[in-house]
Amino acid sequence: MSDLAGRHIIVTGASSGIGLATARMLAARGAKVSMIARRIDALAAQAGEIGPGASAFAADVGDKAALESALQAAADRFGPAYGLFANAGMAGNFAPALDYPGELFEDVLRVNLTSVFWAMQAVLPAMIAAGEGSILVTGSMASKRGMAMNPAYVASKHGVLGLSRAIAVEMAPHGVRCNCVIPGFIDTPAFDLIPPDQAARINQRVPQRRMGSADELAEVACFLLSPAASHVTAQGWAVDGGVLETLEV
Repeated sequence: MSDLAGRHIIVTGASSGIGLATARMLAARGAKVSMIARRIDALAAQAGEIGPGASAFAADVGDKAALESALQAAADRFGPAYGLFANAGMAGNFAPALDYPGELFEDVLRVNLTSVFWAMQAVLPAMIAAGEGSILVTGSMASKRGMAMNPAYVASKHGVLGLSRAIAVEMAPHGVRCNCVIPGFIDTPAFDLIPPDQAARINQRVPQRRMGSADELAEVACFLLSPAASHVTAQGWAVDGGVLETLEV
């Protein structure tokens, strides 16, 4: 996609999985990529493998000052951002709602939702000034479906879908788009701990009878971040093999 050439795109949660796959693909298509994550050693190694079009910036997105510092350092390195892929997040714990720790609930919302708003506030002024820009946030099937035993995660992922739509409407007159990508069961390092029999059961829940790959999701992310998606905004775009919109009996 030549329309990404030279464009600065920031990716949070970029040290592994979906974030890393997307950062690699963006750079391969000519974008200048700022990669943000907590683990600077892993992140710097990955950025080094990608090449001079990528730089690593360490930050815990749940720390507002650290996130803003990393975003400023990225702008200093590559210039104002054309795109933001707010992908970093945390799962929280599975526990009954009545027993769910209040402090953990707040932590999950801060990392998964509030930090996305902080990042948007940081990059939007330059996008408005440029008259163009694209923001993409990582939602979840929990953005559209209820899930027992993890109220914080479900609340946060419902929240980022709503936030993305609110920003899309407000920013549309300024030429800035905002969408939410909704991963289904994606084969990332997080799934390595799942026993084979459980993984097989997950596959059977997907109409395509398999998990998706991080690269398959990255293809959609790159499209939504690029000017090729110029008339796509306020969308919740699922990459899920058909899980959300089907019912098999």
